[in-house]
Amino acid sequence: MLLVVEDDREMRSLLCDELKDLEYRIIEAGNGNEAVERVRETTPSLILTDLRMPGGGLGYIGRLRTIAPSCPIILMTAFGDPSVRETAQRFGISAYLDKPVRMAELRASIKQLLNDQTGNGSQTEGK
Repeated sequence: MLLVVEDDREMRSLLCDELKDLEYRIIEAGNGNEAVERVRETTPSLILTDLRMPGGGLGYIGRLRTIAPSCPIILMTAFGDPSVRETAQRFGISAYLDKPVRMAELRASIKQLLNDQTGNGSQTEGK
């Protein structure tokens, strides 16, 4: 299961449409607080999240990491700079992408992280 967290409804819809063919169930959240609740309900295989949104920020990344310590997190932001990237990496993000996100780069990152997670590149039941 992939969790897509983005406060811009159109961008979230675009991301979900682009990721459908990865054959993972996709769940959505429109802000950081909603994302934390989704992760508490069920740990996704991967979290794709915006940084600057209601309930977002670096503290939000820390909360996600506390709740789901081994879940890969891909962070997307249009407001990144080297200090934001460095701090986010200390919180344990798995990948950092600047907006506008290149879909090919995003898909490659997701596939790589999910393959690393399964250990052999095969997808498992319950995804």
